[in-house]
Amino acid sequence: MIFSTLEHILTHISFSIVLILIIIRLINLLVTEITKPYDLSEKAMITTFFCLTGLLVTRWIYSRHFPLSNLYESVIFLSWSFSIIHIVANFEKKPNLNTITASSTLFTQGFATSGLLTEIHKPGILVPALQSEWLIMHVSMMILSYAALLCGSLLSVALLVITFRKTGNELLKLIEAFSIEKIQNRNKIINILGNSSFFSDKNYYKTQLLQQLDYWSYSVISLGFIFLTIGIISGAVWANEAWGSYWSWDPKETWAFITWIIFAIYLHTRTNKNFRGANSAIVATLGFLIIWICYFGVNLLGLGLHSYGSFTGMSS
Repeated sequence: MIFSTLEHILTHISFSIVLILIIIRLINLLVTEITKPYDLSEKAMITTFFCLTGLLVTRWIYSRHFPLSNLYESVIFLSWSFSIIHIVANFEKKPNLNTITASSTLFTQGFATSGLLTEIHKPGILVPALQSEWLIMHVSMMILSYAALLCGSLLSVALLVITFRKTGNELLKLIEAFSIEKIQNRNKIINILGNSSFFSDKNYYKTQLLQQLDYWSYSVISLGFIFLTIGIISGAVWANEAWGSYWSWDPKETWAFITWIIFAIYLHTRTNKNFRGANSAIVATLGFLIIWICYFGVNLLGLGLHSYGSFTGMSS
């Protein structure tokens, strides 16, 4: 009862903190600057990180196994992973990345606290196949890879939006201006908005922003790709121990392989200067969709050997 109550409190505190952070960021962006965004992000997300860490440790002690055995636990771990990336981005003073990670943390925490996962909030006894030391290695690497690949892909989506946006969209101009480190004064932003030449295709600041998005997208996706590779390899070894086969083309395995191929293609396009920027971002955007299919697809259908974390009423 005590552990359950503590888990409930930590979950909602972390969600509330990130929600307040997003609201304040929107106020800073669209109305007036009421606080310094970097200081706020650092304090809020560090607090969120410790809340989520406490939540995972509490669940680990309570269930007596690493908390990655079902969909609810994996979503919490995904949110925890986003908070780590956010803290790193904050230290690097990269508003493009930490805005995305804060929003991603809010989304995953909101999903975890929703009624969709109510029936699997309580930890249960692990099925025999999951009673292995490989659980920590394989699943944690896969979830960390999802977090990094999703963040990198969202940066690529932002790059495409800014590259192909329609001329005259004042809101996107404001967001674009806010994202550039050299332009932090709101009054200066307002003056810039009145000068249409600033937002031309050859504008220096827009070019700098696109280069930042492209660079950080590539860096984060590269890290995620390493985690994904380690996760797939460790999963194959674990599968051989549990089921006697390294690879069985289970739906989850198949989509994980497709995800790996998509991001391998993305990294390959980066070796050619002509395909960097918008061209490689298109591949990363496709990868964003593939990740969600890989992560939730098996759970929605409740098929295969990896359907331990299905939604309520959908597991076979």
